[in-house]
Amino acid sequence: MHSDLKQYCLQLADNSLIHGHRLSEWCGHGPILEVDMALSNIALDNIGAARSIYAFLAEQEGEGKTEDYYPYTRDVREFLNVLLVELPNGDFADTMAKCLFFDAYQFYFYTALKQCNDSTLAAIAEKSLKEVTYHLRFSSEWVIRLGDGTEESKENMQRAISNFWEYTGELFQPSAIETSLQKTLQLPDLNLIRDQWMEKISEVLQEATLSFPLSSEKGWFQQGGKTGIHSEHLGFILADLQFMQRAYPNSEW
Repeated sequence: MHSDLKQYCLQLADNSLIHGHRLSEWCGHGPILEVDMALSNIALDNIGAARSIYAFLAEQEGEGKTEDYYPYTRDVREFLNVLLVELPNGDFADTMAKCLFFDAYQFYFYTALKQCNDSTLAAIAEKSLKEVTYHLRFSSEWVIRLGDGTEESKENMQRAISNFWEYTGELFQPSAIETSLQKTLQLPDLNLIRDQWMEKISEVLQEATLSFPLSSEKGWFQQGGKTGIHSEHLGFILADLQFMQRAYPNSEW
């Protein structure tokens, strides 16, 4: 497998894995049972998408690798997920803001990825899009419900939107790998996706009676995750995720 394609696949899989891992932390802690179950299922959907890509990589690379090799044996700097998905859950409003931003991105991204030249990635995108359609509806409805709810819920939702906004730009900032593969594989055009994403976010915020953050006018965003430069939060995630495999290498159960 070409090294650029491998890195690109890791980027996609790492995004879904870390986002799913964060959402799994809500299991047993959701505000109501229905939400608790929904977040757990959304977490499973994301981890399932990551597994599909890791399995594809393992099949292509051979050397006895399995899908477990990629999440359990790589160090922090080898993960290529965007910073947004590794940030702590915070309260329910924080999580819904993160989910809205990431779900909207994934919806338009997978819609475009279905047309790529790699048949496996196109098939994974088609399957994942069905799941992400529900994810986006869920997060959009909760952002609207909280934003257009009580004075307290509106304040919390506006705060969450403002706090995570500076992490959204990285979603649309192409890495060198994305740029090199964009034409040959007909990968999604991130500029077009950003326009579609912004239109959707505007629609949700308007219905939720929320405002765009003041920082949205500055055009500056946090970045680094796509090149392996992460916040301190990812290290703690991997400490939990990888403990058993690090302590007992190659163990199976």
